[in-house]
Amino acid sequence: MPDARDAHPYDALLLLSFGGPEGPDDVIPFLENVTHGRGIPKERLKEVGEHYFLFGGVSPINDQNRALLDALRKDFAEHGLDLPVYWGNRNWAPYLTDTLREMVADGRRRILVLATSAYASYSGCRQYRENLADSLAALEAEGLELPRVDKLRHYFNHPGFLEPMTDGVLASLADLPEDIRDGAHIAFSTHSIPNASADTSGPVEDHGEGGAYVEQHLDVAQLIADAVRERTGVDHPWQLVYQSRSGAPHIPWLEPDICDHLEERHSAGVPAVVISPIGFVSDHMEVLYDLDTEAKAKAEELGLPMRRSATVGDDPRFAAAIRDLVLERAAVERAEEVTPCALGELGASHNICPVGCCPARAPKPAAAGADSPYA
Repeated sequence: MPDARDAHPYDALLLLSFGGPEGPDDVIPFLENVTHGRGIPKERLKEVGEHYFLFGGVSPINDQNRALLDALRKDFAEHGLDLPVYWGNRNWAPYLTDTLREMVADGRRRILVLATSAYASYSGCRQYRENLADSLAALEAEGLELPRVDKLRHYFNHPGFLEPMTDGVLASLADLPEDIRDGAHIAFSTHSIPNASADTSGPVEDHGEGGAYVEQHLDVAQLIADAVRERTGVDHPWQLVYQSRSGAPHIPWLEPDICDHLEERHSAGVPAVVISPIGFVSDHMEVLYDLDTEAKAKAEELGLPMRRSATVGDDPRFAAAIRDLVLERAAVERAEEVTPCALGELGASHNICPVGCCPARAPKPAAAGADSPYA
């Protein structure tokens, strides 16, 4: 990599995340932000809000982002990278528009964005880019000088993302009783999305059944399964499964659901299951509720031993991976030769989302891509 202290031309990194309520009074307003424009009745929002009320009305995601911010700042300081790190959310404070306004006031003019989603999809990439465009439009309407905003590439196959998850699976396997450990099945879990959204995920050339979204997750699952085999000598069977479906029943979403999968594996005689939530950067609400609550209850009902492995969270290796991606992108912007760090068959993802990548049902302006109105 280039000089570890040289992030030029960038002068700031923005951590862009989903956001979450931090108290019971925040839950319904937060869900109204998430579902804005969809016409979902407040009664339905209250039903969904029960997931949060089980945990005191607090989503862990904001504290997890604070921990990641600390890890990034610590890593950058230890490696001589003088790059300030800011934080903005899509759906709750600190709001993205407010953070960008603060960055402009601080004189930031070239901003790199780290989204807390590692894979290609509308909700995991383009929607964040749409949020950036909305915020830039708001600043433009205020007469502010707009910064140039670029987004870091997808990092699903970076070693600093993969290695902590591999260690999590190994720890979960080691926690199983020895007599059933070697026969354990690994369920690699990610967020279910509509089939139509999956099929059009990634660049146009990747569109097709499952699109880049499924392809990238399968690549990660294979990489982790291979690493587990190399470390243990055991070739554990595995499958990619899905969780957190929220759409109308008549619309096809990616399957199998994790709870249905647990039933099927139990019927097949599997002695134990390790769930690895590879689709999530941290242990936020969808991990705590859908896996640690619902899936755990299903496994207990079946009498099926289950362990849930850790997400990457604020692991120092993940922070180092982000530093690597920042320096890689900065070197690309300086027209220097760079060898991107990526494992697996798919190689490094694109730096700039091309036209037609992860399209929305209703086209909207999206920043930080080839079709950005804010070059």
